[in-house]
Amino acid sequence: MLQRVEPADLDALYLDHVADLERRVARVLEQQGWDALVIESGTPAKRSQFDDQYWALRPCPHFQHWVPLAEAECALVVRPGQRTKLLRAGSTSFWEKPAPPDSTAFERALDVVRVAGDTARRAHQGPGRVAIVGEGREGPSSLVKALDALRTTKTPYEVACLAEANRRARAGHDALREAFRGGDASELDLHLLFLKATRQDDGETPYKNIVALGESAATLHHVAYGRQARGRAAESLLVDAAATCRGYSSDVTRTWFKGAGAAASAFAQLVAGVEAMQQRLCRAVRVGLPYEDLHDESHRQVAAILRETGLVTASVEEAVSGGITRAFYPHGLGHSLGLQTHDVGCGLRAPRGDNPFLRNTSEVAVGQVFTVEPGVYFIEALLAELRAKPAGAGVSWRAVEALAPLGGVRIEDDLLVLPDGARNLTREHLPEGGGAA
Repeated sequence: MLQRVEPADLDALYLDHVADLERRVARVLEQQGWDALVIESGTPAKRSQFDDQYWALRPCPHFQHWVPLAEAECALVVRPGQRTKLLRAGSTSFWEKPAPPDSTAFERALDVVRVAGDTARRAHQGPGRVAIVGEGREGPSSLVKALDALRTTKTPYEVACLAEANRRARAGHDALREAFRGGDASELDLHLLFLKATRQDDGETPYKNIVALGESAATLHHVAYGRQARGRAAESLLVDAAATCRGYSSDVTRTWFKGAGAAASAFAQLVAGVEAMQQRLCRAVRVGLPYEDLHDESHRQVAAILRETGLVTASVEEAVSGGITRAFYPHGLGHSLGLQTHDVGCGLRAPRGDNPFLRNTSEVAVGQVFTVEPGVYFIEALLAELRAKPAGAGVSWRAVEALAPLGGVRIEDDLLVLPDGARNLTREHLPEGGGAA
């Protein structure tokens, strides 16, 4: 297992990252006819109009691309030929105080100017054409798309942050696997244990932890945690939960099971099949490959697994063309990853109509980071639709009913594309994708 990335090493990489951004953004501004760019960090938003509670601030990702700072009412002023300026608003509220930043290296990389209140929103006027990007400010669409493109390929600093986020996630996954193996913890117990093990507050996680026991795994984003412990002869646990590092997200899913009997044995075969398939797909990543082709291949491999486990009798071709695989595996194979869990830049065009939920339609390129996360689920609503169609005759419904209480399987890793393949940032820390607890 790789060791923790030291803060001093991240700081050194960060200084190079900012210098690289200054060069690349200067080229974009010149190409699009802008003299300067202002990026606002964001403003706290009320949870509803009926109370005085606010959501935890999620800074504008274009702002965090420059500085790992989660503070409201700040602004970056990028003017080619000048040192990039950070207008940092000091909080005067006695109700809340922002958490200290993970690093203050931005004070060496940027010209930091302290301003009061919301002055940052008014202090960035200057000569020439100035583009403004931020929450509530759409900005010029062509410029925003160009900035999105800059975030698609990662600098060494960003890769180091993503790798460290994966390392931090391991503590949570290890803790949940042990708790699941050794007792009858509830979903809520497991969720809270993940936060404790990764030393994160709920609002600091890259997304709401998905912690699903048994049939709950059939809900793809299960966050309505059960409060009661369960004791079953055969049980499964799907955990889609991760950590962050300086704003960068990991995104990791593992599926474990325990127990004995025919259902547990069949589910073990299903988990092993998905694990082996997921690793084949990771090894198939290569520069120039359309990601949608990899997604299509995942459906062919899911069809083969459904046949091998006795869930489907139809041929591989019939299972794919007849929509059988899409009832068991309705989501996309993966998505871009970075400052947002579902990051931007790789959804350059709409997917085909039969892949409505695919978020990555780019050609694989060096420096991209994306997830590979196939799955097989027993989703009652989708299977009911399939049962009513002619293609449903190719499904062994008795076998489906036997495994439905175990919910489903998903295995997910984060990959960095290299010239000759991919670096699996997740397997460096969590070698096993799923299996017996």
